[in-house]
Amino acid sequence: MVQRIVISGYYGFDNLGDEAVLYSMLLTLRKIIPDLDITVLSNNPAATARDYGVRAVDRWKIREAAGALRKADLLVSGGGSLLQDVTGLQSLLYYLGVIWLARLLGRPVMYYAQGIGPVNTKAGRRLVGLTTRGVRAVTVRDEESMHDLRAMGVNRAIEVTADPVLGLQPEDIDLAEGTKILQHYGVKPGTGVVGVAIRSLPGSAVWEMDLARALDSLVKAGRTVVFIPMQSPADVAISREVAAAMRESSIIISEKLNVPQMISLIGNLDLLLGMRLHALIFAAVCGVPPLGIVYDPKVERFLKRIGVAPAGRPDEIKGGHLAGQLEQMLENRSRVAANMVHKLEQLRTAAARTARILETEIAALLRSSQ
Repeated sequence: MVQRIVISGYYGFDNLGDEAVLYSMLLTLRKIIPDLDITVLSNNPAATARDYGVRAVDRWKIREAAGALRKADLLVSGGGSLLQDVTGLQSLLYYLGVIWLARLLGRPVMYYAQGIGPVNTKAGRRLVGLTTRGVRAVTVRDEESMHDLRAMGVNRAIEVTADPVLGLQPEDIDLAEGTKILQHYGVKPGTGVVGVAIRSLPGSAVWEMDLARALDSLVKAGRTVVFIPMQSPADVAISREVAAAMRESSIIISEKLNVPQMISLIGNLDLLLGMRLHALIFAAVCGVPPLGIVYDPKVERFLKRIGVAPAGRPDEIKGGHLAGQLEQMLENRSRVAANMVHKLEQLRTAAARTARILETEIAALLRSSQ
């Protein structure tokens, strides 16, 4: 019997982090459940269907979403940081609304390696707690997410797994394409190439000037600085701002890359300085030391799991100190990469476990329907 699922997440918005979550989920699920029929709720259904070989419907059209859910055995909510209200209560209400729509249609729900929080509003915390208590299976990507749910009154079983991207296997990554992309921009891999994956933040831009000074120090020391936008056009704009504030030359990868291309590019770096969570995850999966700027708790949570100290929060960054951190990590890159190996293998296993849990849940649903 064909098994059908609907996946809900932040897909079709040209954010390579979230697209990488979907890409990795599909790779793993197709290995474990080859006959799975998958429909994705997307902001750009045509692109999602084309890029991933799935069915896709408009996430904003309730009739299309409901139609897909009626045909499905299970709604998969995630992965990514869906259940949070930092980007606004409306975002949280959307993802909870999809879950409640599935339940109204009699379809069970599974959280797939969700990153929970921050949920700061009283209404948001109450709604997340109430909704989660009625979900069939809950998996989260880190222990802090589990603790957040416990604090919201969720006392049911919760499985801590890992971000789906951490499930990528070495054979899933082709470094040759990234080499070609860097060479196209005149960059030779293995010559002290430092990637920079940043995003804009509200408020003071003092951190941008300190970052520019730190990157200037790297270039003066003979390193090559390459800005790697993870979301277009927003990250391209902030990359240009910081590059313009630098006194030394740098490179911006301005072309729009897909997920395999970006992973391949990052795999050719010597170091990745990032704010974007999945840029840091790409680096770790490829054995490239990641130094993270903690603009959101999820960044610190990930770095803690792989045993790498963060650079600090944006408001803590000082040009000279950050330059020293970068140089130290470059000098010790082999040791940092070696220290990550065991932790990453554990996380790879944990990421695959999420798919196994989904397989178990679908099998149980099919047995109960016979």
